[in-house]
Amino acid sequence: MKFILSIAIIIVFASCGAGTGETKASDSANATRDLVNTGAAIGSDSGNNNAGGKLIAANDCLTCHQIDKKSVGPSYRQIAEKYDLNQGNIENLATAVIKGSRGLWGNAAMTPHPRLTNDEAEAMCRYILSLRNYADTLK
Repeated sequence: MKFILSIAIIIVFASCGAGTGETKASDSANATRDLVNTGAAIGSDSGNNNAGGKLIAANDCLTCHQIDKKSVGPSYRQIAEKYDLNQGNIENLATAVIKGSRGLWGNAAMTPHPRLTNDEAEAMCRYILSLRNYADTLK
């Protein structure tokens, strides 16, 4: 039983980058390009959105999250659909990114990212929340 638990813990840490806040460039080259290109085109404050997209690409976020489909964690668009783009949500989500979270999107835990500053985490969350597809919400 301890052996199985140990293997499960190793798999979880390996799949989410063990919360190091870093990823290899080769792991997400295409996702990074897409992320930065998408961030540059969104909203009137695209400079801030693009900075958040670049921070996401430079960290281990893409190990567990994708823009348009659920993987280990929810997609960024799912997050954007759940939370309105406002400062309160940005602050709450930034805290979850830095401290980690569990249970908001199922059983998978998001590892903490303590190396991120609050401003960096907020920029990342602002980018994510800017991905809401407003055309879909107007139907």
